[in-house]
Amino acid sequence: MSCRTNRKARVSPRKVTIQNTAQGLTSQAGLLPVVKFLDKLGADNLLRRHVSLERGNNAVYELTDVIWLSLVAIVGGSRSLVGITTVWSDTVLRKMAGWARIPDSTNLGRIFKTSSLATITQLETVVHVFRGRVWKKVFSAGLLPVALRCQMWIDTDSTVKTVYGEQEGARKGYNPHKRGALSYHPLIAFCAATKEILQGWLRSGDAYTSNGIVEFMRQLLAHLPKAIRIVLRADSGFFGGDLLNFLESLGHGYLIKVKLKGLCDLLAGQDWKPVKGQPGWEQCIFWYRCADWKEERRFVAVRLMVPVENCGKQLQLDFGPTVKYEYFCYVTTEELTGWQAHKKYGQRATCETWIDEAKNQMGLAHIRTDSFLANSALFQCAILAYNTLRWMAMMSGDKTLRSWEVQTIRAFLIRVAGKLLVGGNQLQLKTPPDHLYATQWDAWTALAI
Repeated sequence: MSCRTNRKARVSPRKVTIQNTAQGLTSQAGLLPVVKFLDKLGADNLLRRHVSLERGNNAVYELTDVIWLSLVAIVGGSRSLVGITTVWSDTVLRKMAGWARIPDSTNLGRIFKTSSLATITQLETVVHVFRGRVWKKVFSAGLLPVALRCQMWIDTDSTVKTVYGEQEGARKGYNPHKRGALSYHPLIAFCAATKEILQGWLRSGDAYTSNGIVEFMRQLLAHLPKAIRIVLRADSGFFGGDLLNFLESLGHGYLIKVKLKGLCDLLAGQDWKPVKGQPGWEQCIFWYRCADWKEERRFVAVRLMVPVENCGKQLQLDFGPTVKYEYFCYVTTEELTGWQAHKKYGQRATCETWIDEAKNQMGLAHIRTDSFLANSALFQCAILAYNTLRWMAMMSGDKTLRSWEVQTIRAFLIRVAGKLLVGGNQLQLKTPPDHLYATQWDAWTALAI
């Protein structure tokens, strides 16, 4: 066997020396479009207008300063107060964003702890005002989904965030991942058409799924365009007369999975008809009034025939095989058949994917102090960070960028090498010419112009 003595793919490496003398370098050049995008939306002025908490005359940093710094740092991947200062330790980023210095992590935590309940309400308002500004720009550019012009499907769900340590508000409650562990139980509403978080509340871990849902929806609807009819889609944890009464009183709709004692017996007595083109599936529509309701509501359901083999030869001879059914039932205001409602409700699964993305990739409810109100403020910062990426992707008009998850945007568009050049009272950021996703990079950087 002959041995190859020359290799064309690789040559002998040269000796390399390392010198820590380079200046103006950054590994997160993609945060510049984020900073410029927020500036174009007037983020700094918006925060100062709506968040009224002021500190002493000798204070260097205001609460609005640390909110803005945290927002950008969370987009960059921060998952702790130390992580926020780590992102901003990049001198190029500070110079591009116009920050002469930043607070350390201890000072960050202390400032966030000045938050009050009014502060949290103000930050929730900021989320809505931001969205309103973005939607106005997206609508004028023709990029807003057509469906949003008259009707909006909203997915509402709760999630569990396990807490380690002695954080205020952490309680033992339903926690399928770590039973008996302390947790928070946030309540979140998503816009199904744009994937953005419309509103979120941080709640203690012992809060039931639907706790405060009517007040939550009242606040949300107060900030949405009056001309848009919303249809709330939610799981059985939100099945309750108070919520349905509230939505109906304002002319809004719902599609909610039913949780009812004796539901299978109720469904077994309905008039079932086969679903065309779906072997084994049947559907029905009926009206029913629960015990604490004043009137009947429209229920739709589907069932799937599940064959069951009999045990024992004698049973097989006498009775043959039997069947059982798997039921799915929904209460709704929409003119949907049972099968249509079942398929429409199935689209809600993407909401659970978005929640997982917001929690695990954007650190929703992950950055914490020992103060519940401070944690609530940081929770709102994470919502703003998550939405900022959604808004930028929406305004870019790039379909690929709109489909990317947070960690994909970070990998290909945020963590990009760059060199800052200074001259003639101007800053110029140079990045490599051979981006892996050049089209998406161009769309991303165009948002900074």
